[in-house]
Amino acid sequence: MKLFVLGVNHKTAPVDVREKVSFSPEQVQHALAELKEKCPSDEYMILSTCNRTEIYCNLKTLESNTIEQWLHDYFELTPNSLTNYLYQKSDLDAIKHIMRVSSGLNSLILGEPQIFGQIKDAYTLAQKSDSIHQRMDALFQHIFKTVKQVRTDTAIGSSPVSVAFSAVALSKQFFGDLSEQTALLLGAGETIELVARHLKEHNIGKLIIANRTIAKAHQITETLGGYAIGLNEIEDHLHEADIIISSTASPTPLLQKDDIKAALKARRHKPIFIVDIAVPRDIAPDVGQLDNAYLYTVDDLTAIIEENKQSRKDASLEAEEIVSTQAENFMMQYHASLQASPIIQDYRKHAYELKELALEDALQQLQKGEKPEQVIKKLANQLTNKILHTPTANIHQAGLKGEQHIIDAAKALLFEADKPNNKPTY
Repeated sequence: MKLFVLGVNHKTAPVDVREKVSFSPEQVQHALAELKEKCPSDEYMILSTCNRTEIYCNLKTLESNTIEQWLHDYFELTPNSLTNYLYQKSDLDAIKHIMRVSSGLNSLILGEPQIFGQIKDAYTLAQKSDSIHQRMDALFQHIFKTVKQVRTDTAIGSSPVSVAFSAVALSKQFFGDLSEQTALLLGAGETIELVARHLKEHNIGKLIIANRTIAKAHQITETLGGYAIGLNEIEDHLHEADIIISSTASPTPLLQKDDIKAALKARRHKPIFIVDIAVPRDIAPDVGQLDNAYLYTVDDLTAIIEENKQSRKDASLEAEEIVSTQAENFMMQYHASLQASPIIQDYRKHAYELKELALEDALQQLQKGEKPEQVIKKLANQLTNKILHTPTANIHQAGLKGEQHIIDAAKALLFEADKPNNKPTY
């Protein structure tokens, strides 16, 4: 039995290689079913994102090279064409790797939290596909606890390191609770879509997206809520905005000092928080001279991001220690359970066999007309004696030989330490 990881990621393979082995959610379900058919006793989970594809396995029967061969076959690739881009990890190294991935320590952006959600989605899909069982379920429960500890005990995820996230983080820092605020976003490109998603995650009260092509803005608001307007309608809505975040491709500023001044007057000088992440700028720089207009540019965010990157690097050292400790803890538990499980299974099987024999004997006596009370007493005595015979005989022999360690182990195994006077419980 072996815990095993096979994968490619942004560090080992360019995008044109990664896209060849990228699974859609539907393909993941089909692939898991195919792997299960190969060997039902093994366990499998597949993680596929834009930056990585990884297959997590608990192999009892198949060899690890079979998984690599299967990956080539599944995507109809030339044999061994992926080999130079793949990495393989097993047992303790595999556990550490999955923990590092789940904690964002192996991400393109150090400490990013999205990967943990993707891991949980992959785990849920594997559960639905019935491709993971007791061993891998226990592993991922341990991993989820580890990620929570990393997020709680270190600052790995507390410092924003993307322009979109930093813009929203600054807005939240300025207002605190965003649930009562209105955000006006200018543009509908990838950055603004990310800004909108982050705002939604922080419970923004109201979302307005303005774009030259309204249909493109509609695509975002249909998913995230809010409503779309044209750039020519900004003046009518500017006074509503507590937060303005802008990222368009306009060659000239969209908002001038007089525009913001008029909006502030209509708002009775309630502050407006503005982040201009466009190059060239969308907001005239002299807007920052107005009272109650707080203007940040992409350069301000870049300085914050660089500072936060160093903060995350420092925090990652603590996170690595947590991952290493927790991986080793799980590996010890894993090996202990591997050794204990066969003994437990054999002993339970032996006990049930004794029960069946005693029960069969009791039923025969009842059929012969013997008194039920006598049959029950005989059954109880017979079953108790048979179950106790082997362990008590072995403890007796240990006492004769002076093997105190066996006697101490027997005491620990046979009696509940927290029960006074070792009285039986039912």
